[in-house]
Amino acid sequence: MTPWPSPPEDRDLSPHTGYTRAHWEAAADGMLRAALRWASPRGALLDLPGRPSASGVRSDGLEGFARTFLAAACRVAGDGGHDPYSWLERYAEGLNAGTLTPGAEDAESWPLILDHDVQGQPLVEAASVAWGLRLTRPWLWDRLAPEVQDRVAHWLEDALTALPAPNNWYLFPFGVAGFLESVGRGGERTARVRRRALDLLEFWYRGQGWYSDGDGRAFDHYNGWALHLYPVLDAHLSGADTVHGERMAEHLRGFSLMFGGDGAPLYLGRSMTYRFAAASSVALGAVTGHTPLTGGVSRRLLSGSLRYFRDRGAFDDRGLLGLGWHGPHEATCQSYSGPASPYWASKAFLCLLAPPEHPLWTETEGPAPVEGPDRVVSLAAPGLLVQTTGDDGIVRVHNHGSDHIRSPQKRTAEAQDPLYARSAYSTRTGPTVATEAPDNHFAVLLRGRRSARRRIHPLGAGHGDGWGWAASWHRPVFPGGSAVLPALRVESAVVARGADELRLHRVVGADEGTAVESTGWAVDPESSPEANLLPVYGWTGRKKVWALSGTAFAPKVRLHRLTGTASGTSVFLALARLGGSAPIEDASSVVTDVAVDEDGVTFRWVAEERPTRVTFAPWDVVAAGEGTPAEDRP
Repeated sequence: MTPWPSPPEDRDLSPHTGYTRAHWEAAADGMLRAALRWASPRGALLDLPGRPSASGVRSDGLEGFARTFLAAACRVAGDGGHDPYSWLERYAEGLNAGTLTPGAEDAESWPLILDHDVQGQPLVEAASVAWGLRLTRPWLWDRLAPEVQDRVAHWLEDALTALPAPNNWYLFPFGVAGFLESVGRGGERTARVRRRALDLLEFWYRGQGWYSDGDGRAFDHYNGWALHLYPVLDAHLSGADTVHGERMAEHLRGFSLMFGGDGAPLYLGRSMTYRFAAASSVALGAVTGHTPLTGGVSRRLLSGSLRYFRDRGAFDDRGLLGLGWHGPHEATCQSYSGPASPYWASKAFLCLLAPPEHPLWTETEGPAPVEGPDRVVSLAAPGLLVQTTGDDGIVRVHNHGSDHIRSPQKRTAEAQDPLYARSAYSTRTGPTVATEAPDNHFAVLLRGRRSARRRIHPLGAGHGDGWGWAASWHRPVFPGGSAVLPALRVESAVVARGADELRLHRVVGADEGTAVESTGWAVDPESSPEANLLPVYGWTGRKKVWALSGTAFAPKVRLHRLTGTASGTSVFLALARLGGSAPIEDASSVVTDVAVDEDGVTFRWVAEERPTRVTFAPWDVVAAGEGTPAEDRP
């Protein structure tokens, strides 16, 4: 059931989702109407129900104001200032009340903007306030009394000197500075803040449209809803021509494959409770023209994502977006997640900046990229391999390059982060929680302790016609102790074709008889999709295990686990499948003629006449008589 009045579906214009521009307007109005019921008397804070974040309830109240304000700004700006429900009047009063006595402990005052490690969340929300003001300047800012403008600007200016977290947070003062300059309140400080952010983006850029979220190799949805969005939106509003638009278009070539046929975004990385914000770069690409997608395909991805969550309980019976994925799911959240955090989904409403006559709204909806032929696309820059199958609409992404360790020098015995450390993620499965059997994980066991995968070192990636591969290595660490085994390393690779994945692990430097294990996809055995993990070489045991805390997709899940022993240098091969046209019970029905030697592995897909060769040093794959293509871009 929709939590707001919804227009009739238009299956002629939108054969896949039925959604039109009117549905997006109704969604924005419905979200705002439900959330604003929880506003303080003068509207400066939105105290939504739910457990508070680590930043406290006052910061959470500001978050509610700022993030819903962004949705209201897109709604009104996209309609040329027409505001049938007087949303901007309510936010104008909130701006006035919140900035009267910042830092005071009363019913309306906003918290101060301080360093990220002291009181950092207001810096994040200041950016949403600034973007909302910039988008609606003629209808809101320009109509504020001069003394209110002065107070709001003074509050925002603290964002220019606060210390951001060492990642995408540097784009929050960038956004604030852009607004201040747009209303004639810029200067050397705003110019310096903007240069600093753009310089950092250059340092974090890895190619193929992908930025690392700070130092290290963290690649996730922050690429779309932050690292691309802010500089491209800034350039669009100022009329500048920058390299950032070209990079976002390049990003969308691969990223557009990461939405399932059911509309689901890929479940990978933190802040997944922002849900359909994952499509915000698709929206901005359509609005600015920096996209390889047609208007009809862009709308298919956007509306598919919105409808996916609307139909699966993301909005509760009060019309509120709760913490979680479909419905409530605590493991989807982080300590910084509060009741209003999901409203960063408002970024998807940037699509409304495209006027009604724009191709985004007038073109007939086209199929999503996943709904075409089966594809395997390597993204060597982030170290990801994207595998899609058209018959079931499932997207699988094999992770051989993205982790969540910002400093390469950081030594840690922490448990791995399930949102980054798994070897594979999909649009139909989520990782198991940290306290249960990890899915899609290869582990070395030391005195009963399962190793973690922390720092991931890419070894290469490539693809050909209908197949692809990616490889990486990591040094196992053992949570809860100080064991350091400098000679031990695990090299891993996947070769994908159709729905099938040949997973290869090469253990180097293992003591005699070291126990190892590998797990597959975590699925609900009573519903689709089906999943399997079958031994091909080196494994001696196989069983099914339960993870009773479930995932974001199912209340309890089951996964296959293979076991074996390694000595010195040992190779292990397994065949995995998630979904696909038919289940598999015998690996030999898919791969055959397997041979392992000290230099690599040779095998043959049963459906192919010629063999595939995987070499270890340097890592490379030659499939069906072809060399790895020099051009790895989709």
